[in-house]
Amino acid sequence: MLKVQEIRELIKLVDQSNIDEFVYEHEGSKIKMKKKAAEAVVVQPAKIAVQEVQVPQAVQPEAVKHVPAVETAVQEPSKAAEDHTKNLHKIVSPMVGTFYQSSSPDADPYVKAGSKVSNDSIVCIVEAMKLFNEIEAEVNGEIVEVLVKDGQLVEYGQPLFLVKAE
Repeated sequence: MLKVQEIRELIKLVDQSNIDEFVYEHEGSKIKMKKKAAEAVVVQPAKIAVQEVQVPQAVQPEAVKHVPAVETAVQEPSKAAEDHTKNLHKIVSPMVGTFYQSSSPDADPYVKAGSKVSNDSIVCIVEAMKLFNEIEAEVNGEIVEVLVKDGQLVEYGQPLFLVKAE
């Protein structure tokens, strides 16, 4: 019989495909999955209560002038974070599956932050349907960040690593 994790993966795969029905039979056990017909769902935005605020006349205009400077200071770190990741290569998952950092639970991870990789270096394994797929770096460089945790489900195209390419 299939494990719960394997059934979840099957459900995801069927959901993402264009098939409407899936049947799996093995040793007397049977799993049958059907997609629901298209349903119309109406979503109404929640109403937000707005309350007027009156500014006391005692507030001096100089105090108001400092507000935009605070907003600018808050926005700059997010731009810096975007620039930081924009120059890095993303190693993405080529499939839906389970992410593993090493070949077995006892083994050391293939790579970690600071590891040097070449374009054919194996960086992780993504398991899908009991098939263990080795994922290669596809670029020469240094691993800057591991974006997913060991044993985490990953989606197709989901970034797994950030690499500073050489």
